[in-house]
Amino acid sequence: MENGLITYTLLVFAVILLVVTALGKVRLHDWWIRVCEFPRIQIACLTVLVAVIALGFGEGDARGWVLGLCATVLVLQMFRILPWTRLWPLQVQNAEPGQKERCVTLLVANVLTPNRNSEGLIRQVRERQPDVLLTLESDQWWGDQLDQAFGDWPTIVRVPLDNLYGMHLYSRLPLEEAEVKYLIQDDIPSIHGWLKLPSGDRIRLHALHPRPPAPSESEESLWRDAELLLVGEQIRKGGYPAVVAGDLNDVAWSRTTRLFCRVSGMLDPRRGRGMFNTFHAGHWFLRWPLDHVFTTEHFTLGNIERLAPFGSDHFPMLATLCFRPSRSDEHEAPEADREERQEARENIREGKAREQET
Repeated sequence: MENGLITYTLLVFAVILLVVTALGKVRLHDWWIRVCEFPRIQIACLTVLVAVIALGFGEGDARGWVLGLCATVLVLQMFRILPWTRLWPLQVQNAEPGQKERCVTLLVANVLTPNRNSEGLIRQVRERQPDVLLTLESDQWWGDQLDQAFGDWPTIVRVPLDNLYGMHLYSRLPLEEAEVKYLIQDDIPSIHGWLKLPSGDRIRLHALHPRPPAPSESEESLWRDAELLLVGEQIRKGGYPAVVAGDLNDVAWSRTTRLFCRVSGMLDPRRGRGMFNTFHAGHWFLRWPLDHVFTTEHFTLGNIERLAPFGSDHFPMLATLCFRPSRSDEHEAPEADREERQEARENIREGKAREQET
């Protein structure tokens, strides 16, 4: 009788896991649906645990149902997770040595506005010597600390805000035609410009931090999705070499991020290398890849790594990209079909037209 109760309890858990997995595929913007895409690793681990307990303590036909449901959930989750493991082919090829003048190293860090351990980040910047430092959630206090450390860098773009969406960009390289834009919402900035490499080549840099789908932030993912897809459309139409970097408040394997990559033709250097989970720095059991660096097919990858925590809820991310358009044919850029392009246009149009309700 006791084993029977355990079995039916496991069956309920298995059904819940399947429902959460299925919700991630629903094409709606509601926050509680979109967040189901985030914890795929955690759902997969829970599924394995339920299956193991069912094998040890389950009984009867119900145990078979539990194992069948768990197998279904695990297959669906692994289908999305595997591209961000070493079991998958590389999407961005490795850079060859001797290309220093064509390379740029970016350090992306969501600092967490109330975090005051600026020295923890500044120390890592000085150790790693990136060409570009992008901070997110940086208010005036953070800007003052960063200015004291890096105020002599040739290019600085400051957008200090107290609404958790401030941004600062420090660059050792020229950032030509630099602009701060409010693409979808008038309180969510983004930074755009042409980064000039030592080789003389120019690449387009888009620095983003859209609002996440969460009860305290936004009831829907519409405005986040629209901002990402708008930039993706611009990159595709422009046909220029581009890098998109920032805390996109979306996981690498989500429907929106995959649509963004297909619409823009951009590549994810983590595919085939690892997840590089940057959030949450304080909880090892609750992590996923929120901070991103995407590239067009014009680039190869010198290095990518997650850096040490410094008091924020995000880990910093460091990536070295090398501009090698002659190797573009080594990459298989994703491409959207007609239906996906229409979906993207509709999301952009609706995101611009509708006022946010929080």
